[in-house]
Order: sequence, then structure tokens, then C-alpha cells
Amino acid sequence: MTDLLWQKPDVQVDARIMRFLAGNDVLLDREFFLHDITASKAHVEGLARIGIVAAGEAASLARELDALAEDFRSGTFVLDERYEDGHSAIEARLTERLGDAGRRVHTGRSRNDQILVATRLWLKEKLSALATHCRAIAAACLDRAAQPALPLPGYTHLQRAVVSSTAMWFAGFAEGFIDDALRAQQTLAWIDANPLGTAAGYGVNLPLDRAHTTQALGFSRMQASPIYAQLSRGKFELAALEALASALLDLRRMAWDLSLFTTAEFGFVSLPPEYTTGSSIMPNKRNPDVVELLRASYATVAAARCEIEQLLSLPSGYQRDLQFSKGSMFHGMTHGLAALELVPDLIGRLRWNEPAMRAAIEPAMYATDVAIEQAAQGVPFRDAYRAAAAAAAAAGEGRTPERSLAERVSPGGGADLRLAELAARLRALPD
Repeated sequence: MTDLLWQKPDVQVDARIMRFLAGNDVLLDREFFLHDITASKAHVEGLARIGIVAAGEAASLARELDALAEDFRSGTFVLDERYEDGHSAIEARLTERLGDAGRRVHTGRSRNDQILVATRLWLKEKLSALATHCRAIAAACLDRAAQPALPLPGYTHLQRAVVSSTAMWFAGFAEGFIDDALRAQQTLAWIDANPLGTAAGYGVNLPLDRAHTTQALGFSRMQASPIYAQLSRGKFELAALEALASALLDLRRMAWDLSLFTTAEFGFVSLPPEYTTGSSIMPNKRNPDVVELLRASYATVAAARCEIEQLLSLPSGYQRDLQFSKGSMFHGMTHGLAALELVPDLIGRLRWNEPAMRAAIEPAMYATDVAIEQAAQGVPFRDAYRAAAAAAAAAGEGRTPERSLAERVSPGGGADLRLAELAARLRALPD
């Protein structure tokens, strides 16, 4: 391992303790390394603007930071166990190439605000991706909802309840994912605050040009209080995971429906073959493994949230416990986004089995229609309800699923899906 930034000459470093302290931190830092380099460039520019770094040195540092980024992308530079973390690697590389200029780059900042700004930039990127995936899922659902509606049993308590349709099913998930996209964007706006320049959480005795770094890094505002910058660590990560969890909750319910609908007992849906796998022992099986893992993906995000929540039982100021939040955030966000990315294609290619769905619509499922028709003619609803319940087996006489859906004129019902309204909401979402 290269020389430690904090090493004191009278303290012997124990290799076992260092392994425990470092953990897999340097490997996780690979995910945030390019953002750390970007923030380092902005910090150097800010130091030059207040005269701490000479203009020539700033140019050299910027050039070397760009070179390091390119070497990292190409694999020429590998962030590995030679370094305690990504921050140390950046400083070591700059010092190796530029000597004293490299040693000046850490002036006015701490590894605390370095990781804050790098992960904040990363979270903005991931929340943008979350919004994009949710918009794509909503658009795929709206496309399918606009196709001719097929009758589909509607269930409550997993029991056949009323006549529904494939269009209503798709429209329901479309609106859910529109809301999820909006929540992702609102969360992004909430965490879009620049912590760079707050150092270890108490500011520094330099007139840092934090307005410049805020603009250079594309943040909408500066996180003014250094103490709050530290207090927000974990809090902002939780907010991002909660936005992701909102989308994965909708995905979990969609996946549950598809898991049921693909069984032989239902037989409503056929999945694209690429979304199924075979059994290692039973030659007759095709299993909906992808759908099942989509259903399970919420658990990964919930686990990440739980770990970070438990870490946050802390006083103000930085505590090393927070190091463990990085892995939870990375694994939760990465897995959740990978799951959502698969969904639009799945939605576009699944196929409904119309005969099986029609066969599952039984006469009693029209009883609600009968009761409401009687109520509309002046019969007190509770009386109409009891009469319809008594004659439920005959409620379907002369009725069809198409008629039931055509008469469902309440906004959002089968005859008034409000797809144009949902499409307008989708288009209105910020890019």
C-alpha cells in the first residue's frame, strides 16, 4: 500500500487492522473514481481562483487529472489494494507526476467532502437513470394499453371479483411508473446540493470559491452548512434508495401478477422465451425465473435501506461507521436499476391467452354491475346489493365482458381509461 495520507511517524501500522479498516473500500471506489476526479478538477480550479494554486500548476493538475481518468477508463491505471482508497490514489498519482503541485491539491478539503461530492454526483446519475427507466416502462405500458382491450378477470383477495381488461391492467402500471419517475426526479432535485468545500464538516480558514465549484459540477445549489453536509450523508442515500424502492414495489406487484398468470392454473400469459429458463432435472419445465427475480429485487433495496438506517444511529459530525453506507448504496442502486432496465422489453413482448381469460370470467362477476344499475334506477344501493348477491349466479345472463367494460364510464374505468391524460403526464415529466 502506498504511504497513508494520515500516517504519523511514531505510529506503527498494523496490517491486520489496515485490512479491516480498508475492507473493500478501494474496490467500491472504482465506481465513484471518475466522479472523484471530476470533483478534484473543480476543486483545483477553485484553489486557483483564490491564489492557492498558481495558474500554471492548475493547468498541469487539470491535464494530469484528465490523463488519470483516461488511463482508468482504458485499464492502464488500476485502482487496487496498493491504495487505501480512491482519494489517496488521486493524490498519489498527482504527486508522482507533479511533485509539490500534487501535494497542494488537498488544500481546503477532506476525504469527507471528497466522498460526499463523488457519491452525490453518482447518485444524481443513478436517479436520472431511474427516472429514465420508469418513463420507459410507463411508455411501454401505455403502448400496450392503447391496443384493443381483452377481457381479463379482476381479482380482490386473489378471488375473482369483477370484469377487468388488459388495457386497464397496463394503464394501472403506467400511472404507477409515471409517479415513480416523478418521485425520482423530485429526489434528484432534493439532493442536488454541492458539499465540496465543507471539508471535515466545519469549514476551513480559506475563502473557498464554493459558488464556482457548485456551477462547475452542475449542482443546482450549494450545501451551505458544513455540519449539515455531514448530517446529510446516509440521509440522501436513503432518499435515493426510497425512490428506487417505490418503483420496485410496483415492479414486484407486476411480477407477482405475471408469476400467477403464467401458471397452468391461470394460463393467461406467455412470456418471451428469453425470459424463461429450463429445469436441470425436469425436461418438461420452462420456469419464469426472470420474473421471479424481478419480484425479489425489492428485497435487495430494502436490505440496503435497512443497513444504512442502522448505521445512522450516530451523533453529529463524521463517524467511520458511515464507510459501510457506500457498499449498501452501490449494491442496492445497481441491482434495482438493472432489474428495471429489463421491464420495457418484457412488457412489449408478453402475450395474452384470450380464450383462457374469457373462460375465467364467470357469471357472478357481473353482480356488481347489476347492483349499480339498480341503484342508478333509484333502488337504495344496500337493497340492490342484497338482491344482486342473492341472484349472483344468474347475474351474467345476457351480459358480455365487452358490455361490462363499455358501461364502466367512471374516469379511469374500462370505457374511459384516460390514456391521453396519462400520456400527457408522461410527456410533461422533465428530461
